[in-house]
Amino acid sequence: MKKVLLIAAALGVSTPALALDGAKLYQDKTCWSCHGKDAKTPLKGMPYPKLAGQNASYAEAQMKDIKSGARNNGQSAAMKGVMGLVSDEEIKAIAEYLSKLK
Repeated sequence: MKKVLLIAAALGVSTPALALDGAKLYQDKTCWSCHGKDAKTPLKGMPYPKLAGQNASYAEAQMKDIKSGARNNGQSAAMKGVMGLVSDEEIKAIAEYLSKLK
């Protein structure tokens, strides 16, 4: 993977989604604090969804809708502040990471 990124960088090709580490972003952006470190064990007693194995396109769309305010039901208000700190490229990387979890 590093070789691919180095070659892409040398050629001047932008690969933001490939360059971002979804697992690290999931931790750094504090997603784990409500959805669980394994993305399958939400905070006890809270109705947060399990994210592991979620379809990447669906997860990305949900995160972007929460960020923009298009989705403002349920627990989305709790995520609105966090999503303001996450770029669209980071959202894509997190969604891809989550889709690969079992």
